[in-house]
Amino acid sequence: MPSVVGLLEQHELAARRRVDGLREEADRIQAELAAAELECQEWAIARRRVDTVLAPDDGATVEAEVVPDPRDGEGQSALRDAAKPKSQVPVWRQGLAWSALSVDYQRILKTLADRARLHQGPLTCQEMAAMFGMDVVPARVEALRSKAKRLVARGWLAEQQPGRFTLAAGVTGPGDGS
Repeated sequence: MPSVVGLLEQHELAARRRVDGLREEADRIQAELAAAELECQEWAIARRRVDTVLAPDDGATVEAEVVPDPRDGEGQSALRDAAKPKSQVPVWRQGLAWSALSVDYQRILKTLADRARLHQGPLTCQEMAAMFGMDVVPARVEALRSKAKRLVARGWLAEQQPGRFTLAAGVTGPGDGS
């Protein structure tokens, strides 16, 4: 009759083999998952490039498709693009909602709309960084400047003096539908 220790060793050896087999399978699945995610990203990039080429000449952007994320257990929708669709700034036109912009751009517009409502002057990017509670360091200020310049180029903001930003003519508060 086999000893108890011998039986335990046999069971331990079988369990180790099973663990090793499962680890190999998990590694194979991880590699397959990484390849599938890369392929998905490549297709998203290709689709965005085609969207850019086929976009109307008036600068309007094509709406990004919202696809449910199968990894999201609560059933919420998530965008499958590598880049966030709201990171693009559409050209301002009458009736375009602020919700077309990302939260960062909306925060800039809200701050400048509040200043306009209070009849205060334009803001510099350093002043905006301080108002937003950011560290006023060159990297943060330049990131804000880049966003503000993009908003100027798309017609949301005006820069009547270099480095001083205000809302562009016609752009009103977020509740006014523009």
